Amino acid sequence: MAEQIGYIGLGIMGKAMVENLTRAGHSVNVFARRKASIDALKAENIEVFQSPEALAQASSLILCCVSDTPDVEQVLTGPESVIKGLKPGTLVIDMSTISPEVTRAMYRQFRQAGGSLLDAPVSGGEVGAIAATLSIMVGGDEKDFARALPIFECLGKNIIHVGESGAGQVAKACNNLVAAETMVAVAEAYLLAKSCDVDPAKVREALLGGFAYSRVLELHGQRVLEDNYKPGFKSRLHAKDLRIALDSARAHSVELPGAELSSRYLETLVEQGEGDLDSAAIAKVILGD
Repeated sequence: MAEQIGYIGLGIMGKAMVENLTRAGHSVNVFARRKASIDALKAENIEVFQSPEALAQASSLILCCVSDTPDVEQVLTGPESVIKGLKPGTLVIDMSTISPEVTRAMYRQFRQAGGSLLDAPVSGGEVGAIAATLSIMVGGDEKDFARALPIFECLGKNIIHVGESGAGQVAKACNNLVAAETMVAVAEAYLLAKSCDVDPAKVREALLGGFAYSRVLELHGQRVLEDNYKPGFKSRLHAKDLRIALDSARAHSVELPGAELSSRYLETLVEQGEGDLDSAAIAKVILGD
């Protein structure tokens, strides 16, 4: 029997994912806290619900993509939440980036309530969400992953079952620290080039053909040269995600000095009122722009 999909959260990522699901032929029940998010949807075959609880009562597979751990807890386990309207056998998929520890606690709650939970954070930004080429990192039970895979295939290309509940969130924390530290490295390379009176654009062109190549250098390196920080992934959200990674590291007595430095740069951007710029704007702090 076909799944009746529900989707909670219609920001930059969620909007694109809902539109891709409807293009693939799915009807989608939706909930968003802001009416403007609903109005911006370019999709047919959607039904709007007034609460996550009501959406859950009409859905068998529910995806969620909201900003932070407290937001996820509110829509999944708070008042008028998904768990309040959960039907037996419902699979909930949280595609937000949140604490692995909170994820594992919610997994236990949903199991006790007769449903199940996958954590499935994504990487690829707005471009990947629109193109349905996201990398999806999944934690949870193998049978739930198999059930969700046809839905994931409407949204992404690199879909990996990383391990048990919380493992997807750990993988995303690793992704975010690699991305941030690479952006720092690119900005420092540009700083060195400029200080030596060498054109950073030419340096980038040379590096793209060698071992220093990365998608960050290719895409975000160009953003920096163009001073184009229209958000695909907002700095304040990347800062939040690094806090999650660092909290997990501290919980396991691990030091991550590179992530600590990158986090300070991102937090500086936020403090300067530039948290809605793309996180590639970390270069503004390093280059002094």
